[in-house]
Order: sequence, then structure tokens, then C-alpha cells
Amino acid sequence: MLPISVGEDIGEMMHHNAPRCTITLHKAPFMSSNLYIPKICKHCGNAFTARTTVTKYCGDTCAKKAYKARKRKDKIQATLDADMKQKNEVVEVHNPNAVNNKDFLSVTEASQLIGVSRWTIQRMIQQGRLKAVPFGRKRIVARWQIENLFN
Repeated sequence: MLPISVGEDIGEMMHHNAPRCTITLHKAPFMSSNLYIPKICKHCGNAFTARTTVTKYCGDTCAKKAYKARKRKDKIQATLDADMKQKNEVVEVHNPNAVNNKDFLSVTEASQLIGVSRWTIQRMIQQGRLKAVPFGRKRIVARWQIENLFN
């Protein structure tokens, strides 16, 4: 169906009548959008008339508020994801079953087994209370030596 013209002057309004469609066309002497599409703002819920097909918000204020809300939501989600990832890493580090089944332990694993800091184990090695064997860049402690500390 063709648009119905209201007048013959430049700048006049034209209405496109079709079933389930209420788009108003505007004839202008310059290059601009001639669409008037009724929409509802995604942020505030108010009805407005959009000039393009991709417009989501009734104005600049709602667009800015929606942007801030979206960024705030993204930041919160990133924090929650980082917390969950960190929680999973902590669970992997403090897994007691992995340490209990080994005969030879690194300094970090020995400290986790006893419940002291790594530096305490390092001091015990320097004092000669524990014997550690260099293995590459690590120092390995025999499990029986740690158990003998408490006998």
C-alpha cells in the first residue's frame, strides 16, 4: 500500500497505513531519517517515538542511566567470577589427600601437612632439624622426617 500524502509542500507529513503498522513518514528537503516508530524505552518503560530502527531508549538520560547500570552489572559479575575462581584455586591448593599419599614432599606441601608457614620449614632445614634434597629448583623433604619431628 502506498503512503497517503497530506499536502504537496516539502516538509509535509505522510502516513503509511498497513495492517498492524503505524509508521509515519516525513518528507524533508535534507537527508535525514523519515521514520517515526512508536517504541517503549528499555530503561524507564515510557512510550516514545524513535527515528531509527535500532533506538532502544527514549532519550540521552535513559541511555546514560542504562549504560551505567549495564557497566555496574558487568563489574559485579566479574567480581563474582573472580571470587569463584579464587575459591576453586584455594580448594585445589589445600587438598589434604594429595599430600597424605606422597612419600616425598616439597617445602610448600610439608608446610601444609604440618600447618606452618613455608618459612618455618625453611628455617628447620637451615638449622639441620630437617634434611632436604635439592631437586631441580625445589627442595624435597622425606615424609618420615616430618613424622619423626613429633616422636
